[in-house]
Amino acid sequence: MARSAKLLDRLAEDPARAAIFLDVDGVLAPIVPRPEDARVPDDTRAELHRLAKSYALVACVSGRAGDDARAIVGAPELTYVGNHGLELEPGADEWSSRLTRFLAQLDWPRIENKGLTAALHYRGLDEDEARRALDPVAARARRAGFVARYGRRVLEVVPPLQANKGTAVRRLLDRRGLERALYAGDDTTDLDAFVALERLPLGVRVAVASVEGPAALLERADVVLAAQTEVISLLRRL
Repeated sequence: MARSAKLLDRLAEDPARAAIFLDVDGVLAPIVPRPEDARVPDDTRAELHRLAKSYALVACVSGRAGDDARAIVGAPELTYVGNHGLELEPGADEWSSRLTRFLAQLDWPRIENKGLTAALHYRGLDEDEARRALDPVAARARRAGFVARYGRRVLEVVPPLQANKGTAVRRLLDRRGLERALYAGDDTTDLDAFVALERLPLGVRVAVASVEGPAALLERADVVLAAQTEVISLLRRL
C-alpha cells in the first residue's frame, strides 16, 4: 500500500509532465445492463474537468467509438480514442465496410456496430448458453479475416491490425514527449496499455477489480481498486 501511495504522489507532484489515461465503462462509468445507458457520475466528471487543467494530457481510451465515449463522459476538453486504439491507426477505415457486411449476416439481439469494431453483448443472459451460441459467430468472424475475442459479457469483432489500447497510449505519449503516466482499466484489453507503461520512467497501472474482470489485470497492477466506486477517490488524490 505504501508503494502505491508513493507512485501516485510522484505522478501528482509534477502534473504538467504527466498523462492520465482512463477506460470508460467499468472505470469512469459504472457497468449497466444496457451499454447505451452508461453515464459518468457528476462528481467524477467534475474531477476530470479539474485534472484537465493541470495535467499535460487526460485521455479516455475506450472500446466504444470515440464520439460515443465523449458523449458519455461529458468532458469535451479531454482527448478521446475509441475502438481499442484503432481510431489512431492508419488503414483502419477500409475494414469498416467489411464489418458492416459481416454484421448484416448475423442474427443476434444486441449488436453494437462501432464503425471499426463491433460488440455482441450478452449481459443478462446465461453465460454458458450465450457462449455456445456465439462461438460459431466467433469462428465465422475469424474466417472472414477478423479477430474475435471475449470480454466482459461481450464478444468483440475487430480488424486484424496491430492496434490496441497500448499502441494508442504510446502514440499519445510520443506526440507530447511525455514519460510519466497513469492508466486505469478493468478488462483484458487494458493489459496492452499496462504493457505500454512498463517502458516509462514512471508508469502507474491501476486495476479496477470486479467479479468479471481478469485476474491477470490485478496481478500486473501497481494499484488495485476494489470496486468502480473507488475511482473517484483515486481521481481526487491526483
